Amino acid sequence: MNRCAPTDSWNSLDGVDPGCNDCFMQSEDATHLHRIDPARNMARFYRISSTPSLFGDICIVREWGRIGKRGRTRIDLYAQEIEAAAARLALEQLKRRRGYRDAPDIE
Repeated sequence: MNRCAPTDSWNSLDGVDPGCNDCFMQSEDATHLHRIDPARNMARFYRISSTPSLFGDICIVREWGRIGKRGRTRIDLYAQEIEAAAARLALEQLKRRRGYRDAPDIE
């Protein structure tokens, strides 16, 4: 086994995908939000995306936590795409009402 890299294969299940920035799943339509308030020592992120599952359901993937840390992940399954879109929109509006704003694009 070649151990010159952190994992023995680019397709390994025992490490983080090198193309992924420390995330559970990536989607083209992910929404990245953040809430930063230095006076309260608050620096939080919230990421929401939707992706199809292997069984035909739609997954809403939510990730949140402190900026710079791994955070937590929750996956909700919906039978129909319209239900998933409505749930995603409601979650996004809720976070925006709580002070989350669009995160700047990092390149």
